[in-house]
Amino acid sequence: MKLYDFDGMFDAKLTEYIRKNSDKYNESEWEEIIPKLYKSFGDTYIKSVGDTPNGFYSKLDDGELVKALCAHLKKDVPVSEFLCSAIESRDAVELLIPLLDGSEAEREYAVHLIGSDGRAIKKYMQMLISPDIGGDLKNSLVDNIKEKADLVTAEAVENYERGAEREYMLEIMSRSVIRDDKIFEILMKEFRTDPDNLPMHASYLAAYGDERALDCLLDKIDEEGISFIEYKELLLAIESLGGTYDKERDFSSDPYYQLLKAHETPAAK
Repeated sequence: MKLYDFDGMFDAKLTEYIRKNSDKYNESEWEEIIPKLYKSFGDTYIKSVGDTPNGFYSKLDDGELVKALCAHLKKDVPVSEFLCSAIESRDAVELLIPLLDGSEAEREYAVHLIGSDGRAIKKYMQMLISPDIGGDLKNSLVDNIKEKADLVTAEAVENYERGAEREYMLEIMSRSVIRDDKIFEILMKEFRTDPDNLPMHASYLAAYGDERALDCLLDKIDEEGISFIEYKELLLAIESLGGTYDKERDFSSDPYYQLLKAHETPAAK
């Protein structure tokens, strides 16, 4: 299969376009124009290709598109958005899942293209606890898993209990829509026993949405020793669960509060 560096072709055309029009637009205008030019390039006929970038990929079947992606990555030919968009427009998930066991680049592109499709969520969970997966990819995995958290809550609880990526597992559990007393108890235990990460655990309770957490949240926000950041996150959690807290608090000596006030505009003050 012939591989085309469509991004390289676009860059060459863009360089010439900018040279001819350098005085017409300022920097912010160029930031708006360039994505539009790139999109338009997808429908521009290229003589050496015999087609437009979008037209070229539209003629390939699902398997050929995924093979093209792998070939681009293996031969270090830039992967264009036109190829990615073509794959995303098909139901190619089953063809992409094997790439999750491939090279680092293949895994990253596969996760990007599969997204939160339920067929890949359990595989994502396996990858999440693998020592071979880097932090950036793990964050992408978690973002997608959270969209379908109910598919893997049992695995999340099991991983949490054996100490595997516990913070990620808490985040995933907090996005479960199906109510589970065990998950609620875990989230509450972490909230009560990890004071150094209070805002994060408050946000997990808010995301989980169980009103039974309100009493504990209200007790905590009423404590005199909490910081302004903790207060704000606790207040958000309380309000998201349908509660209210109206007591006046003075955080004028809190460093973060002082920093925020120092950066407020006159209108905001």
